[in-house]
Amino acid sequence: MNFIDPKEVLKPLKLKEDMIAADFGSGSGGWAIPLAKELEMGKVFAIDILEEPLSALRAKLKLEKIKNVDVIQSDVEETEGSTLAANSCNLVLMTNLLFQVENIPRVLLEAKRVLKPGGRILVVDWKEKAALGPQGRRVLPEQVYQAAKDLGLKVEKEFDASLYHYGLILAKSR
Repeated sequence: MNFIDPKEVLKPLKLKEDMIAADFGSGSGGWAIPLAKELEMGKVFAIDILEEPLSALRAKLKLEKIKNVDVIQSDVEETEGSTLAANSCNLVLMTNLLFQVENIPRVLLEAKRVLKPGGRILVVDWKEKAALGPQGRRVLPEQVYQAAKDLGLKVEKEFDASLYHYGLILAKSR
């Protein structure tokens, strides 16, 4: 396993095809598209603050004839920033997002707000010592653990998502 394979990383989540998911910081859809293909009868909300990658995502969705993705330009660091209804999602993805945000607890709080009871958050971010990736700020799993614990989220699993990334699965209590 060299670089990251979204299909492999999504496997431990045991997705059901009718789930509702949000991809916080979706960019141009590197995770939203594979997720939408898994959730054929469900829906994916692809949310990003920047219009340019979302425009690229819309083009890819059209090209691949994927109809179960709603593209939303919004800031998940704001209160109710995802624009999604409370308790509306089974899953929230945060892949290569947390190292870019100012307020990790606020982003996790927004994910918790939109999750149904028992819903889960998949965090994938750069390992501290990874040779690739952004220089400078890295978010350690311990920082995510602490923020999650403070918000009453349970850490279900930690794993290597790739040579360069760690993965965490967090759960909202039932």
